[in-house]
Amino acid sequence: MGTEDKFRNKSEEFAGKAKEGLGKVTDDERLEAEGQADQSKSHMKQAGEKVKDAAGKVKDAFKD
Repeated sequence: MGTEDKFRNKSEEFAGKAKEGLGKVTDDERLEAEGQADQSKSHMKQAGEKVKDAAGKVKDAFKD
């Protein structure tokens, strides 16, 4: 996973947490749900990047 991708995914995750927190404080259920969805999307992207990294390592192991 590239550093830029990690940073982008983490910033998305933190933005989602902030949105969720703001929704809780203002009692805005829609905003809270959007924040949770943003966090879930970020987690899925992070998982996909980890799978790509692992696949690349396996591929490299068979090159030798």
